[in-house]
Amino acid sequence: MRKIKEVLRLRYELDLDQRQIARSCSISVSTVHEYLKRAETAGVGWPVPVEWTDTQLQAALFPAPASPARPCKDSLDCEEIQRQLRSNRHVTLQLLWEEYRAANPNGYRYSRYCELFQRWRKKQSVVMRQQHMPGEKAFIDWAGATIPIYDRHSGAVRQASLFVAVLGASSYTYAEVTRDQQMESWIRAHEHAFAFWGGVPSLTVPDNTKTGVSKACRYDPDINPTYQNFAVHYGFGVVPARPYRPRDKAKVESGVQIAQRWIVAVLRHRRFYSEAEANEAVSELLARINERPFRKRDGSRACLFTELDKPALKPLPGEPFDLSDWAQARVNIDYHIAFDGSLYSVPYNLVHEQVDIRSTATTIEILHKGTRVASHLRSRIRGKEVTNDEHRPHSHKAHLEWTPTRILNWGEKSGPFTAKLLERIMADKPHPEAGYRACLGVIRLAKQYSALRMEAAAERALRTGACRLRSVESILKNSLDRLPLAKTAEATAPPDHDNIRGAEYFE
Repeated sequence: MRKIKEVLRLRYELDLDQRQIARSCSISVSTVHEYLKRAETAGVGWPVPVEWTDTQLQAALFPAPASPARPCKDSLDCEEIQRQLRSNRHVTLQLLWEEYRAANPNGYRYSRYCELFQRWRKKQSVVMRQQHMPGEKAFIDWAGATIPIYDRHSGAVRQASLFVAVLGASSYTYAEVTRDQQMESWIRAHEHAFAFWGGVPSLTVPDNTKTGVSKACRYDPDINPTYQNFAVHYGFGVVPARPYRPRDKAKVESGVQIAQRWIVAVLRHRRFYSEAEANEAVSELLARINERPFRKRDGSRACLFTELDKPALKPLPGEPFDLSDWAQARVNIDYHIAFDGSLYSVPYNLVHEQVDIRSTATTIEILHKGTRVASHLRSRIRGKEVTNDEHRPHSHKAHLEWTPTRILNWGEKSGPFTAKLLERIMADKPHPEAGYRACLGVIRLAKQYSALRMEAAAERALRTGACRLRSVESILKNSLDRLPLAKTAEATAPPDHDNIRGAEYFE
């Protein structure tokens, strides 16, 4: 459902064509066409109604469980054949042809089938010169070279990364030194690049880095959810480059090479003690790079940027982006999910379900099928359980309500001997909670018999030392509580005799 929503957003909000949408969402053009056609038939536009869940959207777009079989065509879908061959290394042309013949009995024979496909594949290796529209694309990548940052006190050295972004039409370049290549650095560098340009391009073309693509796949990469939310906030689409296909992002490959030669190499003899200090030097060299005249054409990057890209860029959003990370987890049988070393509760009816986790510096938000089901303050203590009592089943709530104080208060309402019996039962256990069940059993007996009989049974149990649930139950069942208690002999003082030494002797 996330990709269907992205297709609708790119089509109705950014007015991209179907091929651009297919590249951005990593799906085929035919799939994009089918999604848009189904949305038009169902009357679904953009934005999707806020109250709709993923289940409702799927029911609106896909009411029928199966689609009718496609009619037989004379031409081959060579793109689909190539996709099938790349999807599984065990798939062969022989297998695909047999499936094709089963669906099209009057189709091509095997030799002609292979010939047409091989002829089509040979034509796919041609190189196309890309023509970039003003303000359309920004190519993003990390430079391979790093800049050393020194510690003033210990002299330790750590390697800082270099972020490079290049606009397609003018080749106007932005570079920034970042502490690492993690998500926060990735997002903040994007924000600084857009602020440097004074606008937002329609598309970004990142490499298959983990911060840009959560699932690095040559044929079907998935955009990192945090990066996707950032794109929605700034209003641009993401078209990740194919792995091991540098021609898809030739602009930034050239920009990285220039940055390494005219920034990293120039600064090789200088010592920096912070990223901010290094970025001051980078900004000076960056201005020289953008203002340097081209060798094979008139003008410079800065001139073309002012003429082409700057007027075509979209305005920056009015509010800053709330940086958050996304993850997935499965709800355990104790209706908690594990995230970043802590445990967070969800409603107990979601046990064993897969949920999405949106985390910020202060909060944890848990979503199930696009709907928020829980929200907690983020814990920084490893192993801590953050539980909302509303997420517990009724039986667990009732169990937690029984505390030693509440049990003793109930016993006092029945009588002093009952309260002493309950206190004795809990005192005989290594922990009071271990005696909860026995105390609850006594409470159950009080509901079965009268309070007067319960008090008499408790007194007999205390006098005889039979302070166990089974003993109390036996007293009530056999009506021993109605019998008079035997008087205990009063303790008399020992006689005064020389052979009786007394307790003082043994002290």
